[in-house]
Amino acid sequence: MKDISCKLLVIGAGPGGYVCAIRAGQLGLDTVIVDAKKAGGTCLNVGCIPSKALIHAAEEYDRIAHLASGPNPFGITAAKPGIDLSQTVAWKDTIVGRLSNGVSHLLKRAGVKMVQGQARFKDGKTVEVETETGRQIIRAETVVIATGSSTVELVGLPFGGIVISSTEALSLTEIPERLVVVGGGYIGLELGTAFAKMGAKVTVVEAQARILPQYDAELTRPVSRRLQALGIDVMTLARAKGLAKAGSTLLVETESGAEVPLAADRILVTVGRRPVTQGWGMEELVLDMDGPFIRIDETCQTSMRGIYAIGDVTGEPMLAHRAMAQGEMVAEIVAGHRRVWDKRAIPAICFTDPEIVAVGLTPEEAKKSGGDIRIGHFPFSANGRAMTKFGEEGFVRIVARADNHLVLGIQAVGQGVSELSTAFGLALEMGARLEDIAGTIHAHPTQGEAFQEAALGALGHTLHL
Repeated sequence: MKDISCKLLVIGAGPGGYVCAIRAGQLGLDTVIVDAKKAGGTCLNVGCIPSKALIHAAEEYDRIAHLASGPNPFGITAAKPGIDLSQTVAWKDTIVGRLSNGVSHLLKRAGVKMVQGQARFKDGKTVEVETETGRQIIRAETVVIATGSSTVELVGLPFGGIVISSTEALSLTEIPERLVVVGGGYIGLELGTAFAKMGAKVTVVEAQARILPQYDAELTRPVSRRLQALGIDVMTLARAKGLAKAGSTLLVETESGAEVPLAADRILVTVGRRPVTQGWGMEELVLDMDGPFIRIDETCQTSMRGIYAIGDVTGEPMLAHRAMAQGEMVAEIVAGHRRVWDKRAIPAICFTDPEIVAVGLTPEEAKKSGGDIRIGHFPFSANGRAMTKFGEEGFVRIVARADNHLVLGIQAVGQGVSELSTAFGLALEMGARLEDIAGTIHAHPTQGEAFQEAALGALGHTLHL
């Protein structure tokens, strides 16, 4: 097989990798992208997109079931619903297939050469790819490592049988009667909530003192109340030890040291993700590491000249949109543009019920950074659009400096608040002050008005509260 030489080689076709390759192709760079799997990576194929499809289907089912359960304020009557999960999964797979094919088309349109196979470094400029038709050698002036991350497997609960990862959970064709979720982070709670809405009896086992420990308690409190309303049992300060000899019971050690058996049809383990640093020849390189992650500078340059790294393999936050932003920036740098990348304006979203959005500093983080702060807080219970859509749960919160009113962070919890994330991120990216947000006319009636009102509150004159 004839060797390939190129200006830019991207290893990994996930969100970061394919965006990097597309942008590089648009800029006229001779670009090759390599991945052993379908374009789109974990996020598109077995993560972000399919999980949101399942979550939406569960929400629709739960909404109809609620209407069918008895009198409701809408005056709507409905028959008891049913759900064919195999059909739901087929619909989800159709969406994933369309998007994956779309990414492949975009790469082709940008003039990017795609090579399918497992890449392995021979040296800092040369990669060997095992393809279906043989061994392909690729030589590149610049290489971008975008190998992503993989699910963490617990020693006492290896995947197999009734123990599944999020990948298998998204392909189940039957709703488990009893589902135990090990890990109370965003992945476990998103999927656990979805299955609970579809009729599963769900128990969450979390080793820390509360669920979603990456968010502050004020934001997670509404989620905890909703889990309780859905009948989801949450065990905190509890550790999954392993399966009982019978094989269908999870043994859980509580804070007191007692051992509690939990019968389960499926055990979903969602205790985090680890960077993929094995299997592609990293040992042939001399890369500085930051713990398990590849160390990078503000331009995503590694310790080796001509080698960049982006996405999950470079550390937290492990978010697809972070990887995309890094990928676009690196492509432009390789093309000779001057670019830097700043992670302070990256929104993090938890698609639980209700949803959580956070960007920038929390009140506690802002206090620790020094200086006085102002906090604006506006509840959805005073927002007309929220009340007419879904009720009164949640709020928007703004954190700003007290002296010049520079916005340091924005957080929200409530139904549909993920759609406010762009406005929140833009405010931080543009260096907005409280007066900028308060002085922007927000359409009425919308949930976005809560954003304006929170800024007004921080300035001391909320209008509708």
